[in-house]
Amino acid sequence: MPRAGLTAERLTLAGAELADEVGFDQVTVSALARRFDVKVASLYSHLKNSQDLRTRIALLALEELADRAADALAGRAGKDALAAFAGVYRDYAREHPGRYAAMRMPLDPGTAAASAGVRHARMSRAILRGYDLAEPDQTHAVRLLGSVFHGYVSLELAGSFDHSAPDPRETWPRIIDALDATLRNWPAS
Repeated sequence: MPRAGLTAERLTLAGAELADEVGFDQVTVSALARRFDVKVASLYSHLKNSQDLRTRIALLALEELADRAADALAGRAGKDALAAFAGVYRDYAREHPGRYAAMRMPLDPGTAAASAGVRHARMSRAILRGYDLAEPDQTHAVRLLGSVFHGYVSLELAGSFDHSAPDPRETWPRIIDALDATLRNWPAS
């Protein structure tokens, strides 16, 4: 019989909080059981295993970020939309580093296709419509944006920019300016 008060949703949220505190790599069913002061076996009526928990956290994070990005993009276009979208990713990663790491976990194709990751891709492509890019250039541009956003955020979270001038807060808007210029002047195939 499931323990009163424990649900898959509650465990997923607690797992996401744990990921933000100790790192996504440290999230296991055992660690979650310790958090609730219950035996590991009592969680298996809600979760299959640690991989199931980690997948649920990844899906939660993708959904949370997609919701934030959709709100930030409403009514925006061009460079304004690009900056809003990039800012949401950066802010989410800084607020929720464990969840952000979870979003990068590989998902099986069926799970990925049913996830909010599809919304992320649609929003990226919606931004790029403002730059009048057709396929395959649009796909190349989506990859460029993802590489820059994730690369910068990952380096920033790791402290890679902490000991050099100028301040990374000055670099971020410059990166957005450079991306905007690149997208407006996309090289011909």
